[in-house]
Amino acid sequence: MTETSRTPLTLAEVESTARAAHAGRTDKAGRPYAEHLRAVAEGVRARGGDEEQIAAAWLHDAVEDDALSERWLREAALSGRTKDIVLAVTKRAGEPPEAYAARILATPGALLVKEADLAHNADPQRLAVLDEATRTRLTEKYARMRALLGLTD
Repeated sequence: MTETSRTPLTLAEVESTARAAHAGRTDKAGRPYAEHLRAVAEGVRARGGDEEQIAAAWLHDAVEDDALSERWLREAALSGRTKDIVLAVTKRAGEPPEAYAARILATPGALLVKEADLAHNADPQRLAVLDEATRTRLTEKYARMRALLGLTD
């Protein structure tokens, strides 16, 4: 079956799949991981993202976190653009931040998803519950990635 011969997953189905894939997982602050996925999807929507980008936002950490396999993504009833965005924002082991940023910038639609991800990750309320060393490390990491992506405040 080709990508075009199947009914594409709806946003509700993508959300359900992402929530199920990350079930039982928590973020660095101990919150259910699905809260982060929802925040990134809503951040993409608020920034004017389209349905393909919102779907990618729900799935943005799925492959990276081994919640869903790359094979699942390749075979899923999703647009090629959504799949490309998910793969663009998926960090690869040992990959320099510059290469990661370049891939995001080279993939249409991916920058908006990464911008929403970084915005939620760097939310002062989320960071406030972390120990000082972790908070400082992550704040610097997110600021560096924003700079590499050309995102200014």
